Amino acid sequence: MPSPSSSSPARAPRAPRSTSAPPPPRARVRRLGCRGAAPWRGGCCRRSVAAVAAETPRAEDAPSASGKEERFDWLDQWYPVAPVCDLDPGAPHGKTVLGLRIVAWFDRTTAAADGGGGEWRVFDDSCPHRLAPLSEGRVDDKGRLQCVYHGWCFDGRGACQFIPQAPALGPAVHKNSKACVASYPCVVQNNILWFYPRSEPEYKEILQRKRPPYIPQIDDPSFVTVYGVRDLPYGYDVLVENLMDPAHVPYAHKGLMRTRKKEDPGRYNIHLLYTVEFDKEGGGPLKMEIEETNVEGFLSMLDRGFFKFVAPCTFYGSPLQTPSQALFKLIEPSYKISIDDQGKEKKKKQPTVMLVFLCIPVSPGRSRLVWAFPRNVGVWMDKIIPRWYYHIGQNAILDSDIYLLHIEERNFATVGLDNWQKACYVPTSSDNMIITFRNWFRKYCKHQIGWATPITNQLPPTPSKDQLLDRYWSHVMQCTSCSGALKKMKALEVALQVASVAVVGFLAVAKGTVVTSVVQRSAVVAAAVLCFAASRWLANFIEKNFYFQDYVHAYK
Repeated sequence: MPSPSSSSPARAPRAPRSTSAPPPPRARVRRLGCRGAAPWRGGCCRRSVAAVAAETPRAEDAPSASGKEERFDWLDQWYPVAPVCDLDPGAPHGKTVLGLRIVAWFDRTTAAADGGGGEWRVFDDSCPHRLAPLSEGRVDDKGRLQCVYHGWCFDGRGACQFIPQAPALGPAVHKNSKACVASYPCVVQNNILWFYPRSEPEYKEILQRKRPPYIPQIDDPSFVTVYGVRDLPYGYDVLVENLMDPAHVPYAHKGLMRTRKKEDPGRYNIHLLYTVEFDKEGGGPLKMEIEETNVEGFLSMLDRGFFKFVAPCTFYGSPLQTPSQALFKLIEPSYKISIDDQGKEKKKKQPTVMLVFLCIPVSPGRSRLVWAFPRNVGVWMDKIIPRWYYHIGQNAILDSDIYLLHIEERNFATVGLDNWQKACYVPTSSDNMIITFRNWFRKYCKHQIGWATPITNQLPPTPSKDQLLDRYWSHVMQCTSCSGALKKMKALEVALQVASVAVVGFLAVAKGTVVTSVVQRSAVVAAAVLCFAASRWLANFIEKNFYFQDYVHAYK
């Protein structure tokens, strides 16, 4: 990976990491089975690893003694792949979700067939020829997914269309069912690509029965939404638990987020005979009430807002809505009624800021966070502020507790999640959401994720801190906005360095001819110094915001 500064030594590349509401209008069902090919074990497509794993008994799938206990089915869920704005239609994108390696790509072959503009597809990331990763391939000139190992090409149904090594006048070996790639149902909803991790033919029409959770504010034209994605070096359950913990914000993210000071009246009792401790960070009691708890998730009511967990991935809410609005206005936008000068009622949309977090299990000790923040206030800001600028602050917030959560997860593993409530002392109501989630995870999941593939449930070793807080592989390379900004900034850095050298060279050549006075020479030297200083500042800015920046809590 190139250095952020052209004059500094080349950076050694870091190893990439593994990576209910009514339906939205005009949603279309993806038809992803191979048509017209010979059947093979219930369908022409090769069965995915997830399908094979689903038939393998797992410890967490064992029925309870009473036989009446409700269990959460991890494979009967929709999972986010990525925001569509971060998926380049011209290239395949490899992701790991639920332990399953998949590839998302844009199928242009459907454009001519149905008159549309093409559709996103999600396949197993494995070519049936020699199991090479299709995510390292390309979309060819005919709009097919091509494996770059031997050139095999696949259409949007997963059927092989071309094998270069097969003679044109020989048997049509590409039509054999073994040449198919497992294709998963997928849908674009809320500008996010989702997929369903079962490829058997009976799940082809799964959208008729079950849809991903829908957030209407994201599709509301009066809202703007900032999307983001980042891979994190801790597991799914730790990620969800951390997002459900507003009490940690003024401490773990000190100096990064503004918090409303929570004042406890008991701390101001003048009759107390002992010293009362005041919290300068602004922490304080948080009132939480949990409602609607079941296998599908739960709703939490706060003092001035709400948060809802829709298992397994979606956690969303609003810190600005009142509890009554949270309960009855989740689908329809809330309005403020006012009376104008003529005595007529006027409807005005209330300011709303939604926090939407999609928590994706990747593998043991690895998770991915996709966030979407729709709002109907400050809409004008998105016209002048680029998305990558928002990501600088959002990544800094994630950085500030990465190491804490990484080590916390290993401490949980040491004591065992079965002993979580014995090992952790959670006496205040600010931990109510965390306790509820841990109870949900224990009751319906037995503290285990139902991985889509056979997987060793063992945490990876702890890397160095600069690898834990790495931003390039975990975010920048997955974000079209940040990667584009990084490319332009590097080009500007080089241009500034070239300009500084060129100005000095001009001074040497023009000495005694064009540049004759001391003032002129001083101006030329100052220009060279400014160009060089700007390049050094830009190099430091690039390093801190696109590669690595440490966060030392002791000095915040």
